Amino acid sequence: MARTLSNMLPLGTKAPSFELLDTISGKMCSLEDLKSDKATVIMFICNHCPFVKHVDEGIVVLANDYKKQGVSFIAMSSNDVANYPQDAPHLMKLEAEKVGYNFPYLYDESQAVAKSYDAACTPDFYIFDGELNCVYRGQLDDSRPGNGKPVTGQDMRAALDEIISEKPVTTPQIPSMGCNIKWIS
Repeated sequence: MARTLSNMLPLGTKAPSFELLDTISGKMCSLEDLKSDKATVIMFICNHCPFVKHVDEGIVVLANDYKKQGVSFIAMSSNDVANYPQDAPHLMKLEAEKVGYNFPYLYDESQAVAKSYDAACTPDFYIFDGELNCVYRGQLDDSRPGNGKPVTGQDMRAALDEIISEKPVTTPQIPSMGCNIKWIS
């Protein structure tokens, strides 16, 4: 298992715009369509990564808990599907249905969106405030495959709680870790 760390997009960076295919609905969706005036969570994930599989259920629970508080969740895969066919869009839809994703699962075929966010690994997490400024980037929590720690989402929950309470995000921001994004060669 490769262990790649997040690049840690600078805080305050404006969320780069995008318009991508939602593999669940089959519709094109933009950041403008999906964002929240409260907070928007953007996650770079994929179907096959063991780090993503480890936190999948925790991501769904987190989204269930915070969507009702006005937080928007957006997942996307930017992997090279020619060399990693298990991450193809039709399989993304099946994975989303199997795991129970309650948020869009977008396909970044050109990898331009991943590059614009300086994404490096799966999973890679970002939280943007209501003005779409980056206020958190880093890990879901400190659970990793095989380390015996439960998936709680504590780091992202703390940041989201601060945003919802209209406080500055003071949560320590530790890089996420996972498989590297499979770049097109």
